[in-house]
Amino acid sequence: MVFVLDKHKKPIMPCSEKRARLLMERGRAVVHRMEPFTIRLKDRLVANSETEPLRLKLDPGSKTTGMAVMNESGRVVFLGELNHRKGIKMALESRRALRRTRRSRKTRYRKPRFLNRTRAKDWLPPSLEARVNQTLNAAAKLRNLLPIAAISTEHVKFDTQLMENPEISGVEYQQGELMGYEVKEYLLEKWDRKCAYCGAENVPLQVEHIVPKTRGGSNRLSNLAIACTPCNQEKNNMTAEEFGYPEIQAQARKPLKDAAMMNATRWRLFERLRETGLPVECGTGARTKMQRLQHKFPKTHYFDACCVGASTPDRLSIRQARIAVWAATGRGKRQMCQTDKYGFPRAHRLARKQHYGFATGDIVTANVPKGKYQGAWRGRVTCRASGSFDIRNGEKKLICNTSHKHCSLVQRGDGWQYETTTIEEADGSGVRVSSLRSPYDPSEARRSPLCLSARDGGTGDPCGGQAPQGRAWSACGGVQGRLW
Repeated sequence: MVFVLDKHKKPIMPCSEKRARLLMERGRAVVHRMEPFTIRLKDRLVANSETEPLRLKLDPGSKTTGMAVMNESGRVVFLGELNHRKGIKMALESRRALRRTRRSRKTRYRKPRFLNRTRAKDWLPPSLEARVNQTLNAAAKLRNLLPIAAISTEHVKFDTQLMENPEISGVEYQQGELMGYEVKEYLLEKWDRKCAYCGAENVPLQVEHIVPKTRGGSNRLSNLAIACTPCNQEKNNMTAEEFGYPEIQAQARKPLKDAAMMNATRWRLFERLRETGLPVECGTGARTKMQRLQHKFPKTHYFDACCVGASTPDRLSIRQARIAVWAATGRGKRQMCQTDKYGFPRAHRLARKQHYGFATGDIVTANVPKGKYQGAWRGRVTCRASGSFDIRNGEKKLICNTSHKHCSLVQRGDGWQYETTTIEEADGSGVRVSSLRSPYDPSEARRSPLCLSARDGGTGDPCGGQAPQGRAWSACGGVQGRLW
């Protein structure tokens, strides 16, 4: 699937890879953007095009957000995932530590500022605000590439208190789980005043950690149990599972940080989506799960997005084999002084951002003629004034210290990284996803990266078109979705 714009850069319906190739060969279209691959028609307007309203569906998550775009009949035209940026809290803490060191320096006098001490009523921590903004930016990108007329989002509320203690109810639920309770008294009631391991009654009982603190356990109530003295001494430094009680180990629930994060951002995301002027539909997590099971989809973020809201049709048609994976990477930092791990200055960055026509974050291809990294590579570049560059694909470093003479610019960096995965049919039980990564083979790209071939021995046009009845199209390999 290729995004298509009219001559005034307005979105119209996407087309197949074969049609995009033919349009460019005939001179009717030009490449507008490489990542994600988009063409622009020279002789077409929205008014002269047949378009249908599409619906954008979002499945927000703390780390990954699922995205899907479909029409009213259930034909899915886009599937993708948004990987949220990591390390925002760590970056803020690093900046705060650097600012603290300035207090003892002899610098110019700065007037005290008090206006920045008050927080707005709807203030969110920067790490949570960033997740909302990244979701909105991804939605804006799709709105600029597809004729989206409506939005659906999952509006989930997690009851963290009930998740921590399912037995709590009544006044205790309203006022807090430990309202009127001591910790030990609460645990005695929870475990029926019996030893959690041997079931001994009417004996002195002690508060015990299911996962010992020396093994990384915490003092959360979900990690506490009641045990008699012999069991507590015999358990010593073992976990409950190692002690022979895996069912008690299972009660050490995962932290509820992700659930709290979703509770804090759900209303902000909903309000910001309504500001777009499009109708916004909300769906519950229970409905999403029910519809996903009805369609027999595996548990993935993009399939969850397909099943969000009451607007999901009874039948979904998913024909494309590619899944877009967008990752928010940021645009770097403004810190000019680089420090070592102890916080002492080690080097000073140059004010100049571009070196030899490249800037850190640009998407480039590198053809290394010889050496350890011989071959063709593609990824985001890290520039140095010396002309020795690194190339990364995600968080993985592909090339180290290659010359700028071997690099060719594909697209300027915009704070995002674009990758593609492919859906392959495994059996009737689900869908298997395999990732296509760099390095790429230029010879594969020359035989048309937009080429599609039939699976399961299907016959037909090897360069695209309609698949035979009962067959499906799959990616032929190479650098998918790009024209070179």
